[in-house]
Amino acid sequence: MANYAQVFLGTAFTSKSFSEVTILKDFLYCISGDGIIEQLFSPLDEQYEAILKEYEGKGNFRRLSNDEYILPGFIDLHVHAPQWAQAGTALDLPLEDWLNAYTFPVEAKFSDIDFAQAVYEDLVKTLLANGTTTVLYFATVHKQASLLLAKICSLLGQRGLVGKVVMDNDDQCPDYYRDADTATALKETEEFIIEVQQLNEQTKQGVYPVVTPRFIPSCTDEALQGLGELAAKYNTHIQSHCSESDWQHGYVKDRYDKNDAFALNDFGLLQEKSVMAHCNFIADEDAKLFAETGTAAAHCPVSNVFFSNGVFPAKHIHELGVDIGLGTDVSGGFSPSLYDNIRQAVIASRMLEEGVDTTISADKRGVDSSRLTTNEAFYLATAGGGESLSLPIGKIEENYAWDVQIINTNLQNGKLPIFNDPLEDIFQKILYLARPENIREVWVQGEKVHQR
Repeated sequence: MANYAQVFLGTAFTSKSFSEVTILKDFLYCISGDGIIEQLFSPLDEQYEAILKEYEGKGNFRRLSNDEYILPGFIDLHVHAPQWAQAGTALDLPLEDWLNAYTFPVEAKFSDIDFAQAVYEDLVKTLLANGTTTVLYFATVHKQASLLLAKICSLLGQRGLVGKVVMDNDDQCPDYYRDADTATALKETEEFIIEVQQLNEQTKQGVYPVVTPRFIPSCTDEALQGLGELAAKYNTHIQSHCSESDWQHGYVKDRYDKNDAFALNDFGLLQEKSVMAHCNFIADEDAKLFAETGTAAAHCPVSNVFFSNGVFPAKHIHELGVDIGLGTDVSGGFSPSLYDNIRQAVIASRMLEEGVDTTISADKRGVDSSRLTTNEAFYLATAGGGESLSLPIGKIEENYAWDVQIINTNLQNGKLPIFNDPLEDIFQKILYLARPENIREVWVQGEKVHQR
Protein backbone atom coordinates (compact mmCIF):
# COMPACT_ATOMS: atom_id res chain seq x y z
CA MET A 1 0.00 0.00 0.00
CA ALA A 2 1.27 3.48 -0.86
CA ASN A 3 2.62 5.66 1.91
CA TYR A 4 0.57 8.88 1.78
CA ALA A 5 1.51 12.04 3.63
CA GLN A 6 -2.16 12.84 4.29
CA VAL A 7 -5.54 11.27 3.72
CA PHE A 8 -8.84 13.18 3.80
CA LEU A 9 -12.34 11.71 3.79
CA GLY A 10 -15.26 13.87 2.70
CA THR A 11 -17.39 15.22 -0.13
CA ALA A 12 -15.93 17.60 -2.70
CA PHE A 13 -17.11 19.57 -5.71
CA THR A 14 -14.87 20.09 -8.73
CA SER A 15 -15.30 21.04 -12.39
CA LYS A 16 -15.53 18.18 -14.87
CA SER A 17 -15.89 20.57 -17.81
CA PHE A 18 -16.87 24.17 -18.43
CA SER A 19 -20.52 23.42 -17.68
CA GLU A 20 -20.39 20.26 -15.54
CA VAL A 21 -19.48 19.80 -11.88
CA THR A 22 -18.44 16.45 -10.47
CA ILE A 23 -19.54 15.54 -6.95
CA LEU A 24 -17.03 13.32 -5.15
CA LYS A 25 -19.25 11.94 -2.38
CA ASP A 26 -17.39 10.46 0.60
CA PHE A 27 -14.18 10.06 -1.39
CA LEU A 28 -10.74 9.42 0.04
CA TYR A 29 -8.16 12.01 -1.08
CA CYS A 30 -4.62 10.68 -0.79
CA ILE A 31 -1.95 13.37 -0.79
CA SER A 32 1.78 12.94 -1.43
CA GLY A 33 4.56 14.60 0.54
CA ASP A 34 4.93 17.05 -2.34
CA GLY A 35 1.33 18.21 -1.79
CA ILE A 36 -0.03 16.52 -4.92
CA ILE A 37 -3.25 14.52 -5.11
CA GLU A 38 -1.73 11.09 -5.64
CA GLN A 39 -4.92 9.03 -5.72
CA LEU A 40 -8.68 9.40 -5.27
CA PHE A 41 -10.89 6.56 -4.14
CA SER A 42 -14.67 6.37 -4.19
CA PRO A 43 -16.53 4.20 -1.67
CA LEU A 44 -17.06 1.69 -4.49
CA ASP A 45 -13.33 1.15 -5.10
CA GLU A 46 -12.01 -2.13 -3.74
CA GLN A 47 -9.05 -0.44 -1.99
CA TYR A 48 -11.28 2.07 -0.19
CA GLU A 49 -11.90 0.09 3.00
CA ALA A 50 -8.30 -1.06 3.29
CA ILE A 51 -6.97 2.51 3.06
CA LEU A 52 -9.59 3.74 5.50
CA LYS A 53 -8.61 1.02 7.97
CA GLU A 54 -4.91 1.80 7.50
CA TYR A 55 -5.13 5.56 8.09
CA GLU A 56 -8.19 6.27 10.25
CA GLY A 57 -7.18 7.35 13.72
CA LYS A 58 -3.71 8.49 12.65
CA GLY A 59 -2.54 12.08 12.87
CA ASN A 60 -2.38 12.45 9.10
CA PHE A 61 -6.01 11.38 8.57
CA ARG A 62 -8.88 13.85 8.45
CA ARG A 63 -12.56 12.93 8.32
CA LEU A 64 -14.82 15.88 7.47
CA SER A 65 -18.11 16.28 9.30
CA ASN A 66 -21.46 15.95 7.54
CA ASP A 67 -21.65 19.75 7.38
CA GLU A 68 -18.23 20.20 5.76
CA TYR A 69 -17.41 20.22 2.06
CA ILE A 70 -14.27 20.60 -0.03
CA LEU A 71 -13.88 23.08 -2.90
CA PRO A 72 -10.75 23.70 -4.97
CA GLY A 73 -8.83 26.77 -3.90
CA PHE A 74 -9.78 29.77 -5.97
CA ILE A 75 -7.37 31.28 -8.51
CA ASP A 76 -7.40 35.07 -8.80
CA LEU A 77 -5.98 36.17 -12.14
CA HIS A 78 -5.86 39.90 -11.50
CA VAL A 79 -4.92 41.70 -8.27
CA HIS A 80 -3.19 45.06 -7.92
CA ALA A 81 -1.52 44.30 -4.61
CA PRO A 82 -0.64 47.91 -3.61
CA GLN A 83 -4.23 48.99 -4.20
CA TRP A 84 -5.37 46.95 -1.19
CA ALA A 85 -4.47 50.12 0.72
CA GLN A 86 -7.35 51.96 -0.99
CA ALA A 87 -9.84 49.10 -1.45
CA GLY A 88 -13.45 50.10 -0.95
CA THR A 89 -12.82 53.78 -1.69
CA ALA A 90 -12.31 56.09 -4.65
CA LEU A 91 -14.52 54.38 -7.21
CA ASP A 92 -16.21 57.52 -8.49
CA LEU A 93 -14.12 58.54 -11.53
CA PRO A 94 -13.47 57.20 -15.05
CA LEU A 95 -10.43 54.95 -15.33
CA GLU A 96 -7.87 57.50 -16.57
CA ASP A 97 -8.88 60.07 -13.95
CA TRP A 98 -9.05 57.44 -11.20
CA LEU A 99 -5.50 56.29 -11.90
CA ASN A 100 -4.07 59.79 -11.73
CA ALA A 101 -6.17 61.14 -8.85
CA TYR A 102 -6.10 58.16 -6.52
CA THR A 103 -4.19 55.11 -7.59
CA PHE A 104 -0.80 56.33 -8.74
CA PRO A 105 -0.36 58.38 -5.51
CA VAL A 106 -1.09 55.24 -3.46
CA GLU A 107 1.24 53.04 -5.49
CA ALA A 108 4.03 55.62 -5.22
CA LYS A 109 4.06 55.04 -1.44
CA PHE A 110 5.52 51.58 -1.96
CA SER A 111 8.99 53.03 -2.17
CA ASP A 112 8.61 52.76 1.64
CA ILE A 113 9.40 49.11 2.33
CA ASP A 114 7.78 49.15 5.78
CA PHE A 115 4.51 50.40 4.27
CA ALA A 116 4.76 47.71 1.60
CA GLN A 117 5.31 45.03 4.24
CA ALA A 118 2.21 46.04 6.19
CA VAL A 119 -0.08 46.21 3.16
CA TYR A 120 1.18 43.11 1.36
CA GLU A 121 1.17 40.85 4.41
CA ASP A 122 -2.39 41.88 5.24
CA LEU A 123 -3.52 41.35 1.64
CA VAL A 124 -2.06 37.86 1.29
CA LYS A 125 -3.62 36.78 4.60
CA THR A 126 -6.97 38.26 3.55
CA LEU A 127 -6.99 36.50 0.20
CA LEU A 128 -6.11 33.17 1.81
CA ALA A 129 -8.94 33.68 4.30
CA ASN A 130 -11.28 34.14 1.34
CA GLY A 131 -10.28 30.79 -0.13
CA THR A 132 -7.87 32.14 -2.76
CA THR A 133 -4.84 29.89 -3.01
CA THR A 134 -3.16 31.25 -6.17
CA VAL A 135 -2.91 34.90 -7.21
CA LEU A 136 -1.55 36.71 -10.26
CA TYR A 137 -0.31 40.01 -8.82
CA PHE A 138 0.61 43.40 -10.21
CA ALA A 139 3.00 45.03 -7.73
CA THR A 140 4.52 48.48 -8.38
CA VAL A 141 7.50 49.94 -10.26
CA HIS A 142 9.63 49.42 -7.14
CA LYS A 143 11.84 46.35 -7.48
CA GLN A 144 12.48 45.79 -3.77
CA ALA A 145 8.85 46.09 -2.75
CA SER A 146 7.85 43.76 -5.58
CA LEU A 147 10.40 41.20 -4.37
CA LEU A 148 8.99 41.60 -0.88
CA LEU A 149 5.53 40.61 -2.13
CA ALA A 150 6.97 37.42 -3.64
CA LYS A 151 8.74 36.64 -0.36
CA ILE A 152 5.54 37.18 1.64
CA CYS A 153 3.66 34.78 -0.66
CA SER A 154 6.45 32.25 -0.21
CA LEU A 155 6.42 32.61 3.58
CA LEU A 156 2.64 32.55 4.06
CA GLY A 157 2.11 29.63 1.72
CA GLN A 158 0.21 31.25 -1.12
CA ARG A 159 1.14 30.45 -4.71
CA GLY A 160 2.02 33.90 -6.01
CA LEU A 161 2.79 35.04 -9.53
CA VAL A 162 4.23 38.51 -9.08
CA GLY A 163 5.07 41.24 -11.55
CA LYS A 164 7.24 44.31 -11.10
CA VAL A 165 5.18 46.84 -13.05
CA VAL A 166 6.82 48.71 -15.94
CA MET A 167 5.77 52.33 -16.58
CA ASP A 168 8.36 54.24 -18.57
CA ASN A 169 6.23 56.45 -20.85
CA ASP A 170 6.60 59.99 -19.53
CA ASP A 171 3.66 61.14 -21.70
CA GLN A 172 1.25 59.01 -19.68
CA CYS A 173 2.95 58.43 -16.30
CA PRO A 174 3.37 61.09 -13.60
CA ASP A 175 6.83 62.39 -12.69
CA TYR A 176 6.53 61.05 -9.14
CA TYR A 177 5.61 57.51 -10.17
CA ARG A 178 7.34 55.85 -13.09
CA ASP A 179 10.52 54.01 -14.01
CA ALA A 180 13.58 56.23 -14.21
CA ASP A 181 13.99 55.35 -17.90
CA THR A 182 13.50 52.44 -20.27
CA ALA A 183 16.92 50.92 -19.70
CA THR A 184 16.40 50.94 -15.93
CA ALA A 185 12.94 49.42 -16.27
CA LEU A 186 14.28 46.52 -18.32
CA LYS A 187 17.38 46.03 -16.14
CA GLU A 188 15.34 45.91 -12.93
CA THR A 189 12.78 43.61 -14.51
CA GLU A 190 15.52 41.15 -15.44
CA GLU A 191 17.02 41.32 -11.96
CA PHE A 192 13.57 40.78 -10.48
CA ILE A 193 12.96 37.73 -12.69
CA ILE A 194 16.24 36.13 -11.64
CA GLU A 195 15.70 36.75 -7.91
CA VAL A 196 12.15 35.39 -7.91
CA GLN A 197 13.20 32.31 -9.85
CA GLN A 198 15.85 31.71 -7.19
CA LEU A 199 13.22 32.16 -4.45
CA ASN A 200 11.01 29.65 -6.22
CA GLU A 201 13.64 26.96 -5.76
CA GLN A 202 13.00 27.09 -1.99
CA THR A 203 9.21 27.49 -2.15
CA LYS A 204 7.04 24.35 -2.00
CA GLN A 205 3.91 25.83 -3.57
CA GLY A 206 5.79 27.95 -6.09
CA VAL A 207 6.32 31.68 -6.66
CA TYR A 208 6.81 32.95 -10.17
CA PRO A 209 8.05 36.17 -11.78
CA VAL A 210 5.72 37.79 -14.28
CA VAL A 211 6.70 40.24 -17.03
CA THR A 212 4.30 43.13 -16.44
CA PRO A 213 3.88 46.11 -18.74
CA ARG A 214 1.08 47.89 -16.87
CA PHE A 215 -0.73 48.53 -20.12
CA ILE A 216 0.21 49.96 -23.49
CA PRO A 217 -0.37 53.63 -22.50
CA SER A 218 2.19 53.39 -19.68
CA CYS A 219 4.97 51.93 -21.83
CA THR A 220 7.20 53.02 -24.70
CA ASP A 221 7.63 50.77 -27.72
CA GLU A 222 11.20 50.08 -26.58
CA ALA A 223 9.98 48.83 -23.20
CA LEU A 224 7.27 46.66 -24.73
CA GLN A 225 9.77 45.09 -27.14
CA GLY A 226 12.33 44.54 -24.39
CA LEU A 227 9.76 42.95 -22.08
CA GLY A 228 8.69 40.53 -24.79
CA GLU A 229 12.31 39.52 -25.23
CA LEU A 230 12.83 39.05 -21.47
CA ALA A 231 9.73 36.85 -21.23
CA ALA A 232 11.06 34.66 -24.04
CA LYS A 233 14.58 34.55 -22.55
CA TYR A 234 13.41 33.41 -19.10
CA ASN A 235 10.19 31.60 -20.10
CA THR A 236 8.09 33.68 -17.71
CA HIS A 237 4.41 34.43 -17.44
CA ILE A 238 3.22 37.75 -18.91
CA GLN A 239 0.38 39.98 -17.78
CA SER A 240 -1.09 43.31 -18.80
CA HIS A 241 -4.42 45.04 -19.39
CA CYS A 242 -6.10 44.68 -22.75
CA SER A 243 -8.95 46.70 -24.26
CA GLU A 244 -10.33 47.48 -20.82
CA SER A 245 -12.26 50.72 -21.32
CA ASP A 246 -13.34 53.12 -24.03
CA TRP A 247 -10.37 55.33 -23.17
CA GLN A 248 -7.68 52.63 -23.08
CA HIS A 249 -9.02 50.79 -26.12
CA GLY A 250 -9.25 54.07 -28.05
CA TYR A 251 -5.75 55.18 -27.01
CA VAL A 252 -4.19 52.05 -28.51
CA LYS A 253 -6.22 52.38 -31.72
CA ASP A 254 -4.96 55.95 -32.09
CA ARG A 255 -1.33 54.99 -31.37
CA TYR A 256 -1.07 51.87 -33.53
CA ASP A 257 -4.17 51.81 -35.73
CA LYS A 258 -4.94 48.34 -34.36
CA ASN A 259 -6.50 46.79 -31.29
CA ASP A 260 -4.55 46.00 -28.11
CA ALA A 261 -4.34 42.29 -28.88
CA PHE A 262 -2.53 42.74 -32.17
CA ALA A 263 -0.31 45.51 -30.78
CA LEU A 264 0.72 43.35 -27.82
CA ASN A 265 1.36 40.40 -30.12
CA ASP A 266 3.69 42.52 -32.25
CA PHE A 267 5.92 42.88 -29.18
CA GLY A 268 5.91 39.16 -28.34
CA LEU A 269 3.59 39.61 -25.38
CA LEU A 270 0.90 37.10 -26.35
CA GLN A 271 1.86 33.47 -25.67
CA GLU A 272 0.84 30.34 -23.77
CA LYS A 273 1.68 31.87 -20.36
CA SER A 274 0.09 35.29 -21.03
CA VAL A 275 -2.96 36.55 -19.13
CA MET A 276 -4.63 39.77 -20.22
CA ALA A 277 -7.00 41.53 -17.85
CA HIS A 278 -10.52 42.72 -18.70
CA CYS A 279 -10.63 42.47 -22.52
CA ASN A 280 -14.14 43.97 -22.59
CA PHE A 281 -13.66 45.48 -26.03
CA ILE A 282 -11.86 42.65 -27.82
CA ALA A 283 -13.30 41.77 -31.22
CA ASP A 284 -13.70 38.25 -32.54
CA GLU A 285 -10.44 38.52 -34.48
CA ASP A 286 -8.68 39.54 -31.24
CA ALA A 287 -10.15 36.52 -29.45
CA LYS A 288 -9.04 34.22 -32.26
CA LEU A 289 -5.51 35.62 -31.90
CA PHE A 290 -5.70 34.88 -28.17
CA ALA A 291 -6.74 31.30 -28.93
CA GLU A 292 -3.97 30.85 -31.52
CA THR A 293 -1.27 32.14 -29.18
CA GLY A 294 -2.62 30.47 -26.01
CA THR A 295 -3.28 33.81 -24.32
CA ALA A 296 -5.90 33.83 -21.56
CA ALA A 297 -8.32 36.52 -20.38
CA ALA A 298 -8.88 37.55 -16.75
CA HIS A 299 -12.57 38.38 -16.34
CA CYS A 300 -13.11 40.92 -13.54
CA PRO A 301 -16.90 41.26 -13.26
CA VAL A 302 -17.08 43.51 -10.18
CA SER A 303 -14.37 45.88 -11.38
CA ASN A 304 -15.88 46.06 -14.84
CA VAL A 305 -18.97 47.75 -13.40
CA PHE A 306 -16.86 50.72 -12.32
CA PHE A 307 -14.18 51.10 -14.97
CA SER A 308 -14.68 49.01 -18.09
CA ASN A 309 -17.68 50.70 -19.73
CA GLY A 310 -19.28 47.39 -20.61
CA VAL A 311 -19.85 43.72 -19.81
CA PHE A 312 -17.21 41.22 -20.90
CA PRO A 313 -18.92 38.61 -23.15
CA ALA A 314 -17.36 35.69 -21.33
CA LYS A 315 -19.54 32.94 -22.82
CA HIS A 316 -18.94 34.11 -26.38
CA ILE A 317 -15.19 34.57 -25.96
CA HIS A 318 -14.88 31.14 -24.33
CA GLU A 319 -16.72 29.60 -27.29
CA LEU A 320 -14.03 31.11 -29.54
CA GLY A 321 -11.46 28.95 -27.75
CA VAL A 322 -10.00 31.42 -25.25
CA ASP A 323 -9.03 30.27 -21.74
CA ILE A 324 -10.74 32.50 -19.17
CA GLY A 325 -10.40 32.83 -15.41
CA LEU A 326 -11.72 35.27 -12.82
CA GLY A 327 -10.04 38.23 -11.17
CA THR A 328 -11.06 40.51 -8.32
CA ASP A 329 -9.01 43.44 -9.69
CA VAL A 330 -8.47 44.84 -6.21
CA SER A 331 -9.04 47.76 -5.88
CA GLY A 332 -10.92 48.57 -9.08
CA GLY A 333 -12.99 45.73 -7.68
CA PHE A 334 -13.83 46.55 -4.08
CA SER A 335 -14.03 42.94 -2.87
CA PRO A 336 -11.11 40.54 -2.30
CA SER A 337 -13.52 37.60 -2.61
CA LEU A 338 -13.85 35.46 -5.70
CA TYR A 339 -17.17 34.29 -4.28
CA ASP A 340 -18.41 37.84 -4.92
CA ASN A 341 -16.98 37.72 -8.41
CA ILE A 342 -18.55 34.35 -9.20
CA ARG A 343 -21.90 35.85 -8.24
CA GLN A 344 -21.30 39.02 -10.22
CA ALA A 345 -20.13 37.05 -13.26
CA VAL A 346 -23.51 35.31 -13.33
CA ILE A 347 -25.43 38.54 -12.72
CA ALA A 348 -23.53 40.53 -15.36
CA SER A 349 -23.98 37.80 -17.96
CA ARG A 350 -27.73 37.75 -17.36
CA MET A 351 -27.87 41.52 -17.79
CA LEU A 352 -25.88 41.25 -21.02
CA GLU A 353 -28.25 38.61 -22.37
CA GLU A 354 -31.46 40.31 -21.34
CA GLY A 355 -30.36 43.93 -21.80
CA VAL A 356 -30.71 46.85 -19.43
CA ASP A 357 -32.52 49.58 -21.36
CA THR A 358 -36.25 48.97 -20.98
CA THR A 359 -37.07 51.57 -23.65
CA ILE A 360 -35.80 49.03 -26.20
CA SER A 361 -38.04 46.08 -27.07
CA ALA A 362 -37.17 42.81 -25.35
CA ASP A 363 -36.19 41.09 -28.60
CA LYS A 364 -33.54 43.75 -29.33
CA ARG A 365 -32.17 44.96 -26.01
CA GLY A 366 -29.89 42.02 -25.11
CA VAL A 367 -27.18 39.78 -26.55
CA ASP A 368 -28.41 36.23 -27.09
CA SER A 369 -26.67 33.25 -25.49
CA SER A 370 -24.61 35.34 -23.07
CA ARG A 371 -25.65 33.97 -19.70
CA LEU A 372 -23.25 32.03 -17.51
CA THR A 373 -24.51 29.30 -15.22
CA THR A 374 -23.32 28.87 -11.66
CA ASN A 375 -21.29 25.85 -12.78
CA GLU A 376 -19.59 27.89 -15.49
CA ALA A 377 -18.72 30.76 -13.16
CA PHE A 378 -17.29 28.24 -10.68
CA TYR A 379 -15.19 26.78 -13.49
CA LEU A 380 -13.74 30.22 -14.24
CA ALA A 381 -12.70 30.67 -10.60
CA THR A 382 -11.01 27.27 -10.43
CA ALA A 383 -10.16 25.09 -13.44
CA GLY A 384 -10.27 28.03 -15.84
CA GLY A 385 -7.72 29.89 -13.75
CA GLY A 386 -5.40 26.89 -13.69
CA GLU A 387 -5.62 26.46 -17.45
CA SER A 388 -5.01 30.18 -17.94
CA LEU A 389 -1.78 29.92 -15.93
CA SER A 390 -0.74 26.58 -17.47
CA LEU A 391 -0.38 25.09 -13.98
CA PRO A 392 -1.84 21.83 -12.53
CA ILE A 393 -4.18 23.60 -10.12
CA GLY A 394 -7.88 24.37 -9.84
CA LYS A 395 -9.25 20.82 -9.86
CA ILE A 396 -9.63 18.05 -7.30
CA GLU A 397 -8.13 15.43 -9.53
CA GLU A 398 -5.12 13.12 -9.51
CA ASN A 399 -1.80 14.84 -10.27
CA TYR A 400 -3.21 18.25 -9.29
CA ALA A 401 -1.98 20.23 -6.29
CA TRP A 402 -3.92 19.78 -3.04
CA ASP A 403 -5.13 23.39 -3.03
CA VAL A 404 -8.49 23.34 -1.29
CA GLN A 405 -10.86 25.20 0.98
CA ILE A 406 -12.93 23.37 3.57
CA ILE A 407 -16.38 24.90 3.98
CA ASN A 408 -18.59 24.44 7.05
CA THR A 409 -22.25 25.11 6.27
CA ASN A 410 -23.58 24.80 9.82
CA LEU A 411 -21.86 27.38 11.99
CA GLN A 412 -23.68 29.02 14.87
CA ASN A 413 -23.26 32.45 13.28
CA GLY A 414 -22.97 31.31 9.69
CA LYS A 415 -25.52 28.61 8.97
CA LEU A 416 -26.58 28.13 5.38
CA PRO A 417 -30.27 27.26 4.78
CA ILE A 418 -29.71 23.56 4.14
CA PHE A 419 -32.61 21.24 4.99
CA ASN A 420 -32.05 17.75 3.56
CA ASP A 421 -31.02 19.31 0.22
CA PRO A 422 -29.45 17.24 -2.54
CA LEU A 423 -25.71 17.80 -2.97
CA GLU A 424 -26.27 19.71 -6.23
CA ASP A 425 -28.27 22.32 -4.32
CA ILE A 426 -25.80 22.45 -1.43
CA PHE A 427 -23.08 23.30 -3.95
CA GLN A 428 -25.10 26.22 -5.31
CA LYS A 429 -25.93 27.46 -1.82
CA ILE A 430 -22.25 27.47 -0.90
CA LEU A 431 -21.36 29.58 -3.93
CA TYR A 432 -24.16 32.10 -3.39
CA LEU A 433 -24.32 32.27 0.41
CA ALA A 434 -20.96 31.34 1.92
CA ARG A 435 -19.09 34.06 3.80
CA PRO A 436 -15.44 34.09 4.88
CA GLU A 437 -16.36 32.63 8.28
CA ASN A 438 -17.65 29.50 6.52
CA ILE A 439 -14.15 28.92 5.11
CA ARG A 440 -12.72 26.96 8.04
CA GLU A 441 -9.45 25.82 6.51
CA VAL A 442 -7.39 26.56 3.42
CA TRP A 443 -4.66 24.25 2.14
CA VAL A 444 -2.05 25.03 -0.53
CA GLN A 445 0.22 22.30 -1.93
CA GLY A 446 -0.70 20.01 0.98
CA GLU A 447 0.05 22.61 3.67
CA LYS A 448 -2.56 24.21 5.91
CA VAL A 449 -2.17 27.97 5.41
CA HIS A 450 -5.36 29.29 7.07
CA GLN A 451 -7.66 28.12 9.84
CA ARG A 452 -10.55 29.73 11.71
